[in-house]
Parts: sequence; structure tokens; C-alpha cells
Amino acid sequence: MMLKRPSGLGRGLGALIPPKLNLNQANIQAQEQADLEERGSGNQENQPDLSMGKMARIPVELIVPNPHQPREHFDYAALEDLVASIKEHGIIQPLVVSPLPDGRYELIAGERRLRASKIAELETVPVIVRTVNEQQKLEWAIIENVQRKDLNPIEEAKAYVRLRDEFNLTQDQIGERVGKSRPQVGNIIRLLQLEPEIQDALAQEKISASNARTLLSIMDRHERLELFERMLEGNFTVRQAEEKIPQDRRRVRMADPNLMDWESRLRGVLGLKVMIKRQAGGQGEVKIAFQNDEDLRQIVDKISATGQVDI
Repeated sequence: MMLKRPSGLGRGLGALIPPKLNLNQANIQAQEQADLEERGSGNQENQPDLSMGKMARIPVELIVPNPHQPREHFDYAALEDLVASIKEHGIIQPLVVSPLPDGRYELIAGERRLRASKIAELETVPVIVRTVNEQQKLEWAIIENVQRKDLNPIEEAKAYVRLRDEFNLTQDQIGERVGKSRPQVGNIIRLLQLEPEIQDALAQEKISASNARTLLSIMDRHERLELFERMLEGNFTVRQAEEKIPQDRRRVRMADPNLMDWESRLRGVLGLKVMIKRQAGGQGEVKIAFQNDEDLRQIVDKISATGQVDI
């Protein structure tokens, strides 16, 4: 079933914030003054206007982190710079939050600003309130980080896999939401095929994405790890590394990201090795490797259970 594309996705963070709001510090301060004057005029509610899409200020303690936050590593030096800026100028762009049943608010966008606000010991922060579903929370968290280039390649790849696996999105649909082409999304996901130690080095910027793509082209695991060690030692540039790989050891062709995605999903469902071969005209075949009758019975049972095949 094709999922309906939620309104506002693929257009960046501007889609989350009403265009009529001029989000500068002068306006935020003016809004605060207006709130104070309203309270002083005898308004008994003394509550901020939390109508959907309007800007308001809420206590920092009422905001809980986004559980879908794809970012695992934070640049704490840059965070300290943001703290200093907030202390001097305040928060220029409001956070985006979603209301929870218990009266608190879940963060959708603004993880760094929230962390910096806590360090700066702010009591309240400006927010935009939105009601969104779980898929949108993850998508908007990814969009914010991708646009700000805050995710390392491994975090980005894992985020795309979550969109694929948890919400059944294709690589085309993921690309539409984050502003990337399908091949770009597929090539980023492919980085997760690398060994954990190589993924860690990429996440920590010990090697570059170009280094990682070069390593992906090496079929033999031992040779791949050997070249990886040389990269860490600084003995090879990307060009030198590529020249070091014998032509017959390289992948003959870069696999279609869509086919790799489908193979991975079929392996996950069947628990068996799956290979998809596709010709230029669109014809092809799906090969499922099995070892015994029990494996074959498992294939038939699982395909039949989908209701898509009449066996």
C-alpha cells in the first residue's frame, strides 16, 4: 500500500513554521512583553497561547527529547558556541514540539537548541506546536539534521533504513522527503554493508565518505580491511587506494540500489540468501537459495502467508 505523503515534507524546516512569523529576537521579545502586559491587565489564565501553528514560550522542563532523533554524536565544542550565542542573543528560531497527553511536549526539531538552552539555564524557550504522527517525527528529525549537515554518513544511513523498515518507504519516497535522489539514498544505505570498525571510523571522520565508497568496491574482506588500515595510517589517498585495487578484484558494476534494497528485505522476510538479476528490458529472475526440504517449505509458507501469491 502506498503511503500518503504527509503535508509539508520534502520542503524543509520552513514547512514546519508558519511563513507569517518573522522569527527574530526582536519579535520574540515583543511577544514576551505582550504576554506580560496581558497578564498584568487581569488575565486570570496566565497561560501561553498554544494554538496549533502559533509561536509561544513554554518551560524547558516540559519538553522531552524526540525518541526518533537519528543523531548519535554531538560536537560539544560547537554546542558551547551555541550556548554563548543563546546567552547573548536568545533563541532566534523556535523549537518545534508536539503535545503529549500528560501535558508535556515532545521535541520534533531543535535538539541542539534544546540542549544549549538547558546548559544556558533558560527557564522557557520559544516553540511552534504541531500535532504529528510517529513517521513525521522521524522524518522531520532527519530533515532538520540533513539540511544542517549534522548527521555523519552512518547516522544518515541508519535513519534512512528506519524509514524503509519501520514505515515501508521506498528509496524514491525517502529521497523525496530529504531532498536527495534515489541513487544517493541507496549509496548512503550501502555504507552499512561495511564492517563495524570501518563504519565507526567513518562516523568519527577518521576516513572520508570517498574512502568508504572505495572500500565498498573491494569484494575480498581481508583486502578491504588491509586497505582500511593503510588509509588510517595516512599511507593512501583515495586515488592511490583505487589504483591499488586490481581490476579483477573490483566489483564489475555498481549494484542497483533498488535491487539491493529488495534483496535485503526479502532476506529479512525469508531468512535465506536471495539474489535478484534484472536485464535492461526489465525482465529478470529472483533466486532464493535453500539447503533442504525444510527451507523450501519455509519459503512456500512465507510467500503464501502474504496473500499475494496463490500456491
